[in-house]
Amino acid sequence: MKTKIKHFILVYAVLWAVAFIVFIILLSRGDRSLLDSVSFFFEIVDNPDFQIRFHLVFILCYLLFLSTTYFIGIYRSKGKKTFQKQLSYRFLLPLLFIFVGYKTLVYANAQEGDTYQWDTTAMNESGMSNNLYQVDKKHRGMSVFGWSEDNTDAIHSLVRANVEWVAVIPFMYQKDEKTKLINTPENPRIYSKRDSSFIKSIHDLHRKGLRVHLKPHLWMSSGWRSNITMDTSEEWDNWFESYRTNMLRYARIAAKTNAELFCVGTELRTSIKKQPEKWESLIDDIRKIYKGELTYAANWHDEYEHVSFWKKLDYIGIQAYFPLTTVKNPNLQTIEKGWKKPLKALKSVHEKYGKPILFTEVGYKSEADATIKPWEWSPFLSSLTEKKSDKTQQLAYEALLKQTWNQPWIAGIYIWQWNIRTTEESAKTDLDFSPRYKPAENVLAKWFGKNSKNTP
Repeated sequence: MKTKIKHFILVYAVLWAVAFIVFIILLSRGDRSLLDSVSFFFEIVDNPDFQIRFHLVFILCYLLFLSTTYFIGIYRSKGKKTFQKQLSYRFLLPLLFIFVGYKTLVYANAQEGDTYQWDTTAMNESGMSNNLYQVDKKHRGMSVFGWSEDNTDAIHSLVRANVEWVAVIPFMYQKDEKTKLINTPENPRIYSKRDSSFIKSIHDLHRKGLRVHLKPHLWMSSGWRSNITMDTSEEWDNWFESYRTNMLRYARIAAKTNAELFCVGTELRTSIKKQPEKWESLIDDIRKIYKGELTYAANWHDEYEHVSFWKKLDYIGIQAYFPLTTVKNPNLQTIEKGWKKPLKALKSVHEKYGKPILFTEVGYKSEADATIKPWEWSPFLSSLTEKKSDKTQQLAYEALLKQTWNQPWIAGIYIWQWNIRTTEESAKTDLDFSPRYKPAENVLAKWFGKNSKNTP
């Protein structure tokens, strides 16, 4: 019995190690080293979505182990011919059915029946930014993920879509909403390998004539950064000090790289309401280090109205995930109508503080309900359960730009999000936010290629 238990424990440990290695390899793609990936793995291990994915990989490894053990036994006891027969009928054929069934379902959900006529003349094939920002001061922005050692093709694809500003987004980390401190480097003045990767990406972008918005995010394994909760004033003070240490570090990176815009915070509603004086002090400290423009990215709901320090910044930053419709597959007119109330409220804030509004994030998935709750991410395996709708995504961006691009008090938008790793083939079934290789990319290129002063 003890031998069986030891054998089981050994098998379990090996399979766990295999699943771990698989995830580390996946996490290390792009700008994350193997060492950083190991650290990141243990940071996100409490995330429910991550746990589902990891256990699915573990179960697949276990099933593969059981299958291998079984068929080795068949080969040894019944010979090669029986082994080949059983392997074909009991393993390969079921796998083929599962694979074909999965592909068929994904393909069926991706068939929308709508054909979009791509306007190739809207794309910028020059290899360099048109620099229309110099003309109309509009941020033609994109939040970009997936940086690697060689970003040449990735940057070319952004330039091709007439993107002129790129939000580079490093992450700070704390476990959940009740964690007392944000993870802080032992020596904040020493740059990590990951920091160096971001610095390199910023230099790469500048060489192609693009401007950079450095926008650090606080990321959690569970919960949402807007709902951070502390029990005492002392705990709030300690938490903010850890935040301040991290942000001054990123301000130094912004200064070092000559990033044109720096975001002092993103969706930190409870701290904004609880500690307004600390935010004002932080902004003053950042101004001493960094001489470029500043913004703060406030959530569209129950936050931007409560920010007390807008006058100390250059832009009023809005995470503009406003719900625009109540129906799936809306037409263009319905989506445009949904912008009337939010734009009226935003214009009032602009007039109150005398600062331009900048959409620091706005994005839509390739799903029929993308304009109902734009902030929601697609669930795991959504391609099996949800209908893809590139048309809804395309119309959502068309409506956004028709309603905002010619507003002189709106300084521009940053689309969430552009995934460098997206391929033309994967975009055909991708339901997520990335507009790359979708009709939405062409719509964005058309509008970003226009001088907003000449837009009717």
